[in-house]
Amino acid sequence: MPTVFKIKGYRFFFFSNEMNEPIHIHVESAGKYAKFWLEPIALARNIGFRPFELTEIRNVILENKRTIKERWNEHFPG
Repeated sequence: MPTVFKIKGYRFFFFSNEMNEPIHIHVESAGKYAKFWLEPIALARNIGFRPFELTEIRNVILENKRTIKERWNEHFPG
């Protein structure tokens, strides 16, 4: 479960067994969890985050989309 980065108290990470899914990122903070697709950026699942937190997370993903894609391709080559 590699961590891509931590920003604003959120941990952004991948699960290593999800290489057959489209590019996405998981986010957790204080017992809350979300999953976002990257192409296009869309919420796939949310457990506990409030709407303003999801907006903040989405903005972090937008600002770091290139890094997320690069790390995804490093972790899931081919």
